[in-house]
Amino acid sequence: MRKYLILAATLLILGLGLRLYDLTDQPIDFHATRQLRGAIIARGMYYEMSPQADPAARQAALAFWASTGQYEPSILERLVAITYLLTGSEHFWIGRIFTSLFWIIGGLALFALAQRLAARPDAELPSVSASAVPPSDRTSPPSEANFSTTASQNNAAVIAGSALIALAYYLFLPFSVQASRSFQPDPGMVMWLVLFAFALYRWSETRQWKWAILSGALAGIAVLSKAVAAYIVGAAALAMVLVNFEWKLRAVPRLLRNLQVWSMAVLMIAPTAVYYLGRGERTSEFFTSWTLALSHLLLNPQFYLQWLNTLQKLMLWPFLLLSLAGLILAGKRPRSLLLGLWGGYVLYGLSLPYQMYSHSYYHLQTVPIVALSLVPVARYVLERILRLGRAWRFGLAAAAVVLLVYTAWVATQPMRNQDYRNEPAYWQTIASYLPSDGKIMALTQDYGYRLMYYGWRKVVLWPNRGEQKLSQLRGSEKEFETYFAKHTQDKRYFLITAFRQFEDQPDLKAYLYEHYPVLAEGQGYLIFDLANPQ
Repeated sequence: MRKYLILAATLLILGLGLRLYDLTDQPIDFHATRQLRGAIIARGMYYEMSPQADPAARQAALAFWASTGQYEPSILERLVAITYLLTGSEHFWIGRIFTSLFWIIGGLALFALAQRLAARPDAELPSVSASAVPPSDRTSPPSEANFSTTASQNNAAVIAGSALIALAYYLFLPFSVQASRSFQPDPGMVMWLVLFAFALYRWSETRQWKWAILSGALAGIAVLSKAVAAYIVGAAALAMVLVNFEWKLRAVPRLLRNLQVWSMAVLMIAPTAVYYLGRGERTSEFFTSWTLALSHLLLNPQFYLQWLNTLQKLMLWPFLLLSLAGLILAGKRPRSLLLGLWGGYVLYGLSLPYQMYSHSYYHLQTVPIVALSLVPVARYVLERILRLGRAWRFGLAAAAVVLLVYTAWVATQPMRNQDYRNEPAYWQTIASYLPSDGKIMALTQDYGYRLMYYGWRKVVLWPNRGEQKLSQLRGSEKEFETYFAKHTQDKRYFLITAFRQFEDQPDLKAYLYEHYPVLAEGQGYLIFDLANPQ
């Protein structure tokens, strides 16, 4: 067993190394809007806590922080800000270290859980006959004791090998590498989800109070980290509770009287309920804007095609298909957990239809679900590989190593091909050209966060093409001239830095050039004077 632990530790170390590669490059590589938002919040917290901060800079940092809004508790940002304070300076890549470590901790729990799923204590383990030992491995007719030892070793190899395959997928999937190092709460949420799944499975095996309390507490932290975890937490917990009561209706009264079940439910709900009860208006606004207003997408078959297309691109379709096969091959208890996890993901997708094809990081929690679903398939395959000769096994092991090296190379390719280290100087230069005698409307990248984070300037945002399409989906499209007049009513200037977006909005481009003079123009920016129409 020791050699398998060494292999698991090696995978975890390599996985961490992939995530820390190109550590100090700017957080523009993956969903820059979300990462820069986290960096702005952490900076605001740091300046708030730092006694040496310049008063003017503190006031600006706090104003920028307040302008980002608050979707969930800023747990990661607070950890990063405290680290800034301890180190005495601001380094955004500290957030990258935290999220990478979160993913590795989740990997430890996933490896432990995958071993339990592969062991299938509730199912008949395949018997190992004499033919299961390859002829090339036989030196003499096996005695009963030798055969029992060989069968035990083979079973241990299958269990550990299945868990290693799941761990390798979790760590080396290119999407996993790129998303799990990003400065946002999602990697931490996934860590708590995997820890919860392990504790929940242990509770289903033992019915012990310690696992009931632990699974409830871990679920509560996962949902508090990001509320969308509630779908997977709730569905997985329900599935494991029901399988423990054998999915029988007559067991429902006994279930409702079970104190462990009620304790888990309270711990899952309480932290998030306490936090969001004080934010009822913001919560209802989110539900109205992103669920109710876009629910008509559920009636469009194109939505499901886009969702599936996005999912297979991120998870890679061969593994996605194998994970579905894993639901068939799994034993009763493992299948219940996997069905609960998948069911929660489906409910989650139906509740937030727009994000399912527009935001890749909303699928990050699917990575451990697919990884765990691969375990039954891996076990099935490994049981048959052990019947092959040593040459075959060596060749397949070499092929697995080559596949890992290839996926690691693919995962780091965007980091090697893209360099964003010039971003701070670029945006500081643009900020230096901006007038300060009036409000600025801007069509700019990442909701103005680049200008805010690097240039310390805040602008009022003109919606990009994606925002306009979203308004159309919500049925709130406006006539252009009326919309323009309303939103630029008290603005002095109009800044353009997102020129592709500018080309995608011909009405805006034509209107600005026809009605307003160009005040300044340079590399990467264009400023119109709204106060002096021509």
